[in-house]
Amino acid sequence: MASMTIRDIDEKLKAKLRVQAARHGRSMEDEARDILRTALSIEPSRTGGLVEAIRARFEPFGGVELEIPPREPMREPIDFDK
Repeated sequence: MASMTIRDIDEKLKAKLRVQAARHGRSMEDEARDILRTALSIEPSRTGGLVEAIRARFEPFGGVELEIPPREPMREPIDFDK
């Protein structure tokens, strides 16, 4: 097995890891190993694109119906020679 050293961990983060490890009855090293294993075993879902991601995030809030203004006839092009 490979070993790894992680430097410059914030003291608050280290304290949280220590408390969580104690809650689970294991060492900080075992807890960190389990956290990494869990985080890396989850495959990111790539089922949809950006539109689907935005829709999934905002759909629970409902939507609005926007009134589409009627179309007008095309305007005459601007003459830049004047």
